[in-house]
Amino acid sequence: MSPALLEVQDLGVDYRSRRAWYRPGASRTRALDSVSLSIKAGAALGIVGESGSGKSTLARAVLRLVRPSSGRILWKGERLDDASGGRLRAIRRELQAVFQDPFGSLDPRMTAGQSIAEALESLEGLRDRRASSSRIADALREVGLDAGIARRYPHQLSGGQCQRVAIARAIVVRPQLLICDEATSALDVSVQAQIVNLLIGLRQRTGIGLLLISHDLAVVRHLCEQIVVLKDGRVVEQADRTTLFATPAHPYTRRLIAAVREPAKDA
Repeated sequence: MSPALLEVQDLGVDYRSRRAWYRPGASRTRALDSVSLSIKAGAALGIVGESGSGKSTLARAVLRLVRPSSGRILWKGERLDDASGGRLRAIRRELQAVFQDPFGSLDPRMTAGQSIAEALESLEGLRDRRASSSRIADALREVGLDAGIARRYPHQLSGGQCQRVAIARAIVVRPQLLICDEATSALDVSVQAQIVNLLIGLRQRTGIGLLLISHDLAVVRHLCEQIVVLKDGRVVEQADRTTLFATPAHPYTRRLIAAVREPAKDA
Protein backbone atom coordinates (compact mmCIF):
# COMPACT_ATOMS: atom_id res chain seq x y z
CA MET A 1 0.00 0.00 0.00
CA SER A 2 1.42 3.37 -1.01
CA PRO A 3 1.91 5.89 1.82
CA ALA A 4 -0.30 8.96 2.10
CA LEU A 5 0.92 12.23 0.63
CA LEU A 6 -1.07 14.31 3.10
CA GLU A 7 -2.52 13.11 6.40
CA VAL A 8 -4.68 15.07 8.82
CA GLN A 9 -5.04 13.35 12.18
CA ASP A 10 -7.65 14.40 14.79
CA LEU A 11 -7.27 18.04 13.77
CA GLY A 12 -8.88 20.71 15.91
CA VAL A 13 -8.87 24.47 15.29
CA ASP A 14 -10.27 27.06 17.71
CA TYR A 15 -10.93 30.72 16.98
CA ARG A 16 -10.94 33.17 19.85
CA SER A 17 -13.64 35.82 20.06
CA ARG A 18 -12.74 39.34 18.95
CA ARG A 19 -12.42 40.53 22.53
CA ALA A 20 -10.36 37.55 23.69
CA TRP A 21 -7.07 39.44 23.45
CA TYR A 22 -7.91 41.47 26.58
CA ARG A 23 -10.30 39.00 28.22
CA PRO A 24 -8.37 35.86 29.24
CA GLY A 25 -11.60 33.96 29.94
CA ALA A 26 -13.28 34.89 26.67
CA SER A 27 -15.00 32.12 24.77
CA ARG A 28 -13.59 30.25 21.79
CA THR A 29 -15.33 28.90 18.73
CA ARG A 30 -14.49 25.35 17.68
CA ALA A 31 -14.08 25.58 13.89
CA LEU A 32 -12.72 22.04 13.40
CA ASP A 33 -13.17 19.12 15.78
CA SER A 34 -11.25 15.82 15.47
CA VAL A 35 -11.01 15.91 11.66
CA SER A 36 -9.04 13.07 10.07
CA LEU A 37 -8.42 12.38 6.39
CA SER A 38 -5.67 11.35 4.00
CA ILE A 39 -4.84 11.67 0.33
CA LYS A 40 -2.37 9.63 -1.70
CA ALA A 41 -0.16 10.87 -4.52
CA GLY A 42 -2.15 11.52 -7.69
CA ALA A 43 -5.52 11.10 -5.96
CA ALA A 44 -8.38 13.61 -5.80
CA LEU A 45 -10.21 14.18 -2.52
CA GLY A 46 -13.22 16.47 -2.19
CA ILE A 47 -14.20 18.30 1.01
CA VAL A 48 -17.82 19.44 0.95
CA GLY A 49 -20.20 21.23 3.28
CA GLU A 50 -22.19 24.41 3.64
CA SER A 51 -20.74 27.79 4.61
CA GLY A 52 -19.43 27.63 8.16
CA SER A 53 -18.80 23.90 8.07
CA GLY A 54 -15.04 24.37 8.48
CA LYS A 55 -13.90 23.69 4.90
CA SER A 56 -11.78 26.82 4.45
CA THR A 57 -10.39 26.53 7.98
CA LEU A 58 -9.16 23.06 7.03
CA ALA A 59 -7.44 24.46 3.93
CA ARG A 60 -5.83 27.26 5.92
CA ALA A 61 -4.61 24.84 8.57
CA VAL A 62 -3.00 22.56 5.96
CA LEU A 63 -1.36 25.59 4.35
CA ARG A 64 -0.04 26.79 7.73
CA LEU A 65 -2.14 29.96 7.60
CA VAL A 66 -3.84 29.13 10.91
CA ARG A 67 -2.41 27.20 13.83
CA PRO A 68 -4.16 23.96 14.89
CA SER A 69 -5.30 23.70 18.50
CA SER A 70 -4.88 19.92 18.49
CA GLY A 71 -4.02 17.01 16.22
CA ARG A 72 -1.34 16.62 13.57
CA ILE A 73 -0.80 17.41 9.89
CA LEU A 74 1.70 15.18 8.07
CA TRP A 75 3.26 15.74 4.66
CA LYS A 76 4.80 12.49 3.39
CA GLY A 77 5.02 11.32 6.99
CA GLU A 78 6.70 14.51 8.28
CA ARG A 79 5.05 16.91 10.72
CA LEU A 80 3.98 19.81 8.54
CA ASP A 81 2.91 21.85 11.55
CA ASP A 82 6.50 21.62 12.92
CA ALA A 83 8.31 22.54 9.70
CA SER A 84 10.03 25.94 9.48
CA GLY A 85 12.53 27.91 7.42
CA GLY A 86 13.98 26.21 4.37
CA ARG A 87 12.11 22.96 5.00
CA LEU A 88 8.75 24.76 5.05
CA ARG A 89 9.66 26.54 1.81
CA ALA A 90 10.51 23.21 0.19
CA ILE A 91 7.19 21.72 1.30
CA ARG A 92 5.29 24.75 -0.02
CA ARG A 93 6.84 24.14 -3.41
CA GLU A 94 5.28 20.66 -3.34
CA LEU A 95 1.94 21.85 -1.91
CA GLN A 96 0.30 24.75 -3.75
CA ALA A 97 -3.10 26.44 -3.53
CA VAL A 98 -5.68 28.21 -5.68
CA PHE A 99 -8.25 30.39 -3.93
CA GLN A 100 -11.78 31.58 -4.60
CA ASP A 101 -11.37 35.16 -5.83
CA PRO A 102 -9.62 35.13 -9.22
CA PHE A 103 -8.97 38.89 -9.13
CA GLY A 104 -8.08 39.20 -5.45
CA SER A 105 -5.48 36.43 -5.66
CA LEU A 106 -3.39 38.37 -8.20
CA ASP A 107 -1.48 41.59 -7.49
CA PRO A 108 -3.11 44.29 -9.67
CA ARG A 109 0.28 46.05 -10.02
CA MET A 110 1.93 42.99 -11.55
CA THR A 111 1.46 41.42 -14.96
CA ALA A 112 0.42 37.79 -15.15
CA GLY A 113 3.99 36.88 -16.07
CA GLN A 114 5.42 38.77 -13.11
CA SER A 115 3.04 37.00 -10.72
CA ILE A 116 4.12 33.60 -12.03
CA ALA A 117 7.80 34.62 -12.00
CA GLU A 118 7.46 35.63 -8.35
CA ALA A 119 6.51 32.03 -7.47
CA LEU A 120 9.55 30.72 -9.35
CA GLU A 121 11.88 33.13 -7.59
CA SER A 122 10.52 32.69 -4.06
CA LEU A 123 10.14 28.90 -4.15
CA GLU A 124 12.92 27.83 -6.52
CA GLY A 125 15.29 30.79 -6.42
CA LEU A 126 15.05 31.01 -10.22
CA ARG A 127 16.17 34.46 -11.35
CA ASP A 128 17.46 33.68 -14.84
CA ARG A 129 15.18 35.70 -17.11
CA ARG A 130 15.31 33.38 -20.11
CA ALA A 131 14.69 30.21 -18.12
CA SER A 132 11.92 31.92 -16.17
CA SER A 133 10.21 33.16 -19.35
CA SER A 134 10.25 29.65 -20.79
CA ARG A 135 8.72 28.15 -17.63
CA ILE A 136 6.06 30.88 -17.53
CA ALA A 137 5.08 30.28 -21.17
CA ASP A 138 4.87 26.52 -20.54
CA ALA A 139 2.66 27.02 -17.47
CA LEU A 140 0.31 29.36 -19.35
CA ARG A 141 -0.01 26.89 -22.21
CA GLU A 142 -0.69 24.12 -19.66
CA VAL A 143 -3.79 26.02 -18.50
CA GLY A 144 -4.95 26.83 -22.02
CA LEU A 145 -3.67 30.41 -22.32
CA ASP A 146 -1.48 32.02 -24.97
CA ALA A 147 1.99 32.99 -23.78
CA GLY A 148 1.15 36.62 -24.64
CA ILE A 149 -1.15 36.73 -21.61
CA ALA A 150 2.03 37.10 -19.54
CA ARG A 151 2.19 40.79 -20.53
CA ARG A 152 -1.32 41.61 -19.35
CA TYR A 153 -2.49 42.94 -15.98
CA PRO A 154 -5.38 41.36 -14.04
CA HIS A 155 -7.80 44.17 -14.99
CA GLN A 156 -7.18 43.28 -18.65
CA LEU A 157 -8.30 39.68 -18.10
CA SER A 158 -11.66 38.00 -17.55
CA GLY A 159 -12.43 36.15 -14.32
CA GLY A 160 -11.82 32.82 -16.00
CA GLN A 161 -8.48 33.99 -17.43
CA CYS A 162 -7.41 35.31 -14.01
CA GLN A 163 -8.21 31.95 -12.41
CA ARG A 164 -6.22 30.16 -15.12
CA VAL A 165 -3.28 32.47 -14.38
CA ALA A 166 -3.63 31.66 -10.66
CA ILE A 167 -3.53 27.95 -11.52
CA ALA A 168 -0.50 28.51 -13.77
CA ARG A 169 1.26 30.28 -10.91
CA ALA A 170 0.50 27.33 -8.64
CA ILE A 171 1.67 24.61 -11.04
CA VAL A 172 4.75 26.39 -12.42
CA VAL A 173 6.82 24.98 -9.53
CA ARG A 174 5.53 21.47 -10.35
CA PRO A 175 3.79 20.68 -7.06
CA GLN A 176 2.59 17.22 -6.07
CA LEU A 177 -0.69 18.42 -4.56
CA LEU A 178 -2.95 21.31 -5.52
CA ILE A 179 -5.41 22.64 -2.94
CA CYS A 180 -8.39 24.38 -4.55
CA ASP A 181 -10.42 26.32 -1.99
CA GLU A 182 -13.74 27.19 -3.70
CA ALA A 183 -11.69 27.84 -6.85
CA THR A 184 -14.74 27.79 -9.15
CA SER A 185 -17.47 29.33 -6.99
CA ALA A 186 -16.82 32.97 -8.02
CA LEU A 187 -17.16 32.12 -11.73
CA ASP A 188 -20.29 31.84 -13.84
CA VAL A 189 -21.51 28.35 -14.70
CA SER A 190 -19.99 28.06 -18.18
CA VAL A 191 -16.57 29.31 -17.04
CA GLN A 192 -16.80 27.06 -14.00
CA ALA A 193 -17.16 24.08 -16.34
CA GLN A 194 -14.04 25.19 -18.22
CA ILE A 195 -12.00 25.29 -15.02
CA VAL A 196 -13.34 21.87 -13.98
CA ASN A 197 -12.28 20.44 -17.35
CA LEU A 198 -8.91 22.17 -17.01
CA LEU A 199 -8.28 20.51 -13.64
CA ILE A 200 -9.33 17.12 -15.02
CA GLY A 201 -6.86 17.56 -17.90
CA LEU A 202 -4.05 18.64 -15.57
CA ARG A 203 -4.49 15.51 -13.47
CA GLN A 204 -4.46 13.30 -16.55
CA ARG A 205 -1.33 14.92 -18.03
CA THR A 206 0.75 15.54 -14.91
CA GLY A 207 -0.51 13.13 -12.25
CA ILE A 208 -0.92 15.98 -9.76
CA GLY A 209 -3.00 15.26 -6.67
CA LEU A 210 -6.02 17.40 -5.87
CA LEU A 211 -7.65 18.50 -2.63
CA LEU A 212 -10.85 20.22 -3.72
CA ILE A 213 -12.78 22.23 -1.14
CA SER A 214 -16.25 23.24 -2.27
CA HIS A 215 -19.87 23.68 -1.23
CA ASP A 216 -20.89 22.39 -4.68
CA LEU A 217 -21.20 18.60 -4.86
CA ALA A 218 -21.68 18.73 -8.63
CA VAL A 219 -18.15 20.07 -9.09
CA VAL A 220 -16.69 17.64 -6.55
CA ARG A 221 -18.49 14.73 -8.23
CA HIS A 222 -16.77 15.50 -11.55
CA LEU A 223 -13.29 15.83 -10.06
CA CYS A 224 -12.89 13.59 -7.02
CA GLU A 225 -12.82 9.86 -6.33
CA GLN A 226 -13.18 10.24 -2.56
CA ILE A 227 -15.40 12.73 -0.71
CA VAL A 228 -15.42 13.96 2.90
CA VAL A 229 -18.54 15.70 4.22
CA LEU A 230 -18.06 18.34 6.93
CA LYS A 231 -20.79 19.74 9.17
CA ASP A 232 -20.16 22.13 12.05
CA GLY A 233 -16.44 21.34 11.92
CA ARG A 234 -16.81 17.57 12.12
CA VAL A 235 -16.62 14.79 9.54
CA VAL A 236 -20.12 13.29 9.27
CA GLU A 237 -19.43 11.04 6.29
CA GLN A 238 -16.53 9.86 4.16
CA ALA A 239 -16.92 7.58 1.15
CA ASP A 240 -15.94 7.00 -2.45
CA ARG A 241 -17.88 9.00 -5.04
CA THR A 242 -20.08 6.13 -6.24
CA THR A 243 -21.12 5.05 -2.75
CA LEU A 244 -21.72 8.56 -1.46
CA PHE A 245 -24.06 9.54 -4.30
CA ALA A 246 -25.81 6.18 -4.55
CA THR A 247 -26.33 5.45 -0.84
CA PRO A 248 -25.52 8.50 1.33
CA ALA A 249 -25.51 7.44 4.97
CA HIS A 250 -26.02 10.76 6.76
CA PRO A 251 -29.17 12.95 6.51
CA TYR A 252 -26.98 16.03 6.00
CA THR A 253 -25.28 14.39 3.02
CA ARG A 254 -28.66 13.53 1.57
CA ARG A 255 -29.73 17.18 1.85
CA LEU A 256 -26.58 18.35 0.09
CA ILE A 257 -27.08 15.85 -2.73
CA ALA A 258 -30.71 16.91 -3.14
CA ALA A 259 -29.49 20.45 -3.83
CA VAL A 260 -26.90 19.43 -6.45
CA ARG A 261 -26.81 21.57 -9.57
CA GLU A 262 -24.95 19.98 -12.46
CA PRO A 263 -22.35 22.33 -14.02
CA ALA A 264 -22.61 23.24 -17.70
CA LYS A 265 -21.24 20.61 -20.04
CA ASP A 266 -19.55 22.93 -22.54
CA ALA A 267 -15.77 23.24 -22.28
